[in-house]
Amino acid sequence: MSETADREIVVSHLVAAPRELVFEAFTEVRHLSRWWGPEGFTTATDSFDFRVGGAWVFTLTGPDGTRYPEWIGWTEIVPPERITLRHGEFAGDPNAFDSFLTFMVEGEATRVELRTVFPTRELRDEAVQKYRAVEGGRQTLRKLAAHVAEHLTDR
Repeated sequence: MSETADREIVVSHLVAAPRELVFEAFTEVRHLSRWWGPEGFTTATDSFDFRVGGAWVFTLTGPDGTRYPEWIGWTEIVPPERITLRHGEFAGDPNAFDSFLTFMVEGEATRVELRTVFPTRELRDEAVQKYRAVEGGRQTLRKLAAHVAEHLTDR
């Protein structure tokens, strides 16, 4: 068991597409804005700079109209293997968490694993209970798979 196990959430999904296409869906805002977030949520981008040290500033809007300000800072990008990011409501958010995306080849498909590590166990528990982070993560990866199948695999 890792030293962060009590502070993390791990979800994964098998996407029926080559790793390079799945990775591309994470690297271009024209793709991300169409599939990011749980079912029923929409994503509006304010700024996007996909590079180490760059950031994505956006707003998630829930099905009930609630708006959630979001900030993601890219901390590591290794095409097409992994992306590491810091995610909070704004740059410098003391409650921001780290996420590690891994893209693994499985035959002709790609397994995407999203491992999120929170600063504290309490913040992880709040994300799970209040924001349904585990199911939200699963829904988000299913939306990724649907987007890749619809928009990227027919090239």
